[in-house]
Amino acid sequence: MTYAKRMSRLGTETAFEVLARARALEEQGRKIVHLEIGEPDFDTPKFIRQAAVDALEEGWTHYGPSAGLPEFRKEIAKQWKAERAIPCEAENVVVTPGAKPIMFFVMLALLEEGDEVLYPNPGFPIYESVANFIGARAVPLHLKGEDEFDLDLKELERKITGRTKLLVINSPHNPTGAVLKPETVEGIAALARKHNFHILADEIYAKIQYEGRHVSIASLPGMAERTIVLDGFSKTYAMTGWRLGFGIMEKHLAVHVARLMTNSNSCTASFIQRAGLAALTGPQGELHAMVEEFRVRRDEMVSGLNAIPGVKCFTPRGAFYVFPDIRATGMSSAELAKALLEQAGIACLSGTSFGAHGEGYIRFSYANSLANIKIALQSMNEFLSVRAR
Repeated sequence: MTYAKRMSRLGTETAFEVLARARALEEQGRKIVHLEIGEPDFDTPKFIRQAAVDALEEGWTHYGPSAGLPEFRKEIAKQWKAERAIPCEAENVVVTPGAKPIMFFVMLALLEEGDEVLYPNPGFPIYESVANFIGARAVPLHLKGEDEFDLDLKELERKITGRTKLLVINSPHNPTGAVLKPETVEGIAALARKHNFHILADEIYAKIQYEGRHVSIASLPGMAERTIVLDGFSKTYAMTGWRLGFGIMEKHLAVHVARLMTNSNSCTASFIQRAGLAALTGPQGELHAMVEEFRVRRDEMVSGLNAIPGVKCFTPRGAFYVFPDIRATGMSSAELAKALLEQAGIACLSGTSFGAHGEGYIRFSYANSLANIKIALQSMNEFLSVRAR
């Protein structure tokens, strides 16, 4: 069989490959602490699950509008306007099965072959993958540990050209847990207005932020019409398997994205949207408790990693990841990640899984119990201490 050339430009997520290797080791009787997958280890709150059951019983099992159920879109717009000061109405919202389709559909709708997409590196690998797949040019922006992985506005301005069409930002950030400084967000907005490009603002972790208030770039003057906010329910409400996301965007772009939904998925499952509506309008206590538990785990990870020889870790302000600097160990990112899995029983990701500028770092997800995190830290400390002798 002959495949289209574009398939060679499509990447993947290494986390699932590492998970498969870890599961294979477990089948051989090995004990593995899973710190590789970016998935909350909490159950979806019961009232959300019950809302889905009720919706099924009530007959929410048929096709719905491609852009999403009107009442669900209206509630999303209402809350994001109130909480993040984003000027939007239901017509600005498109609901999708998971948040990744927003990345795909927005790039398909906005980019011609050869247009340039600026994106964070290290960063979520699908940004680069989708841009390359559709024939755009992916241009990395180097996020540096010494800057606490904040975006460098001078580098951004240097890399803007006449072909720059889209900038991807992600705050709180995967894989580092960094949060863009308010002055950085203001600076990005000023450059977008000056050079007339769009922003894809990945805010999937916005409600998992430990210090300060989340600042959405779409809330700044003149930015709502040139910003696409990507968000969803997977991380915030522990609903990864439900596949429920959405985008907030300019109304004419929303029409195009809805047409792409029509041509690909038809619609997002109606009973799942009803569960999402319950998530937004129901009690938020479990969400807040989950974030507080993540905060405790973050503090344990950061203090534990900084006590290990050759490891240095800054304190992330959001998401549920740490991205320690391991250059002083003398091992590459891939070498250390492989050794930790095979010799220390810790599944984690090489920093290069998130781009070339991730070399010298590894990513741990602390979406695991505090007890397991302590086991992993002890195992890593023992492994590197023996190696350093």
